[in-house]
Amino acid sequence: MAHKLLSAASGKSGLSILIYHRVFDQPDPFLPDVPDITQFSWQMELLHHYYNVVSLEKAINLLQSGQLPARTACVTFDDGYADNFLHALPILQQWNIPATFFVASGFLNGGMMWNDRVLETIRHYRDNQLDLSAVGLGSYSLETNEQRKKTAADLLPAIKYLPPSQRNEVVQHLKQLVNHQLPVNLMMNTTQLKQLHSSGMEIGGHTLTHPILSSLTNEQAEQEIRSGRDQLSKLLDGARIRYFAYPNGKPGQDYTNEHAEIVKNLGFEAAVSTSWSTATSASDLFQLPRFTPWDADPLKFAIRLMKNTVLPYE
Repeated sequence: MAHKLLSAASGKSGLSILIYHRVFDQPDPFLPDVPDITQFSWQMELLHHYYNVVSLEKAINLLQSGQLPARTACVTFDDGYADNFLHALPILQQWNIPATFFVASGFLNGGMMWNDRVLETIRHYRDNQLDLSAVGLGSYSLETNEQRKKTAADLLPAIKYLPPSQRNEVVQHLKQLVNHQLPVNLMMNTTQLKQLHSSGMEIGGHTLTHPILSSLTNEQAEQEIRSGRDQLSKLLDGARIRYFAYPNGKPGQDYTNEHAEIVKNLGFEAAVSTSWSTATSASDLFQLPRFTPWDADPLKFAIRLMKNTVLPYE
């Protein structure tokens, strides 16, 4: 049925830019929306057969020239997780699909993003009660896996929009609570980053430490964007970092038009958000929309692709 739907779809000549973050070797009950290898593989197979999947560079050129074919798509990854290299890359290569990987460079080589520290602390915490009242976040029961999953689901959005200093306080408090080693290989190392780039994949900027840009001064935001770009370029032997993804990426909430101007003035060629829609020739190249294919079965995945292509959110 998914094949029939995608074969029949023509739609408008909008550009569908898909967002991924991770690809697991097997399903993770704490992150049920993240695809595993099997799910990601059939998603890429469907894209390969029924979409014109191109690099972000080619897609932007087609947009600017007004020659974008119907059902054109790009694949992007945010953050820089090691499983992008270990699990996603072989599947992308199998289906001859180019992708752009937006990497928060400060977490390479053993780093851990704040959301992963929260999640892994809850996953591995040995006590049945997690007390975060010292940092204003209450106390949580962790007696069952369901309670642990609910705690993670409650805490992550509560912490996300805290001021950077307060969020860092929570992270430091979690570090003190954990008396065992959390994973140190969640993010790519330099060797993996270089091999990903040398395989023909595009590496894009995603700041240094993945802050919500709207929570910073413009000077701090510019420093984050510039430092992340420069570090990636240095690690990749001077390669130009041409594209940028706004952390979290909601226009007007996580970043503003001022941040888009900063990105433009720093010499990037385009930037992507997480506003759900398709891009057209009228789209702002520094606020290109994307969408996340959460669906776990081919039919729903195909319907979402069609809906995003034919009826873009505007």
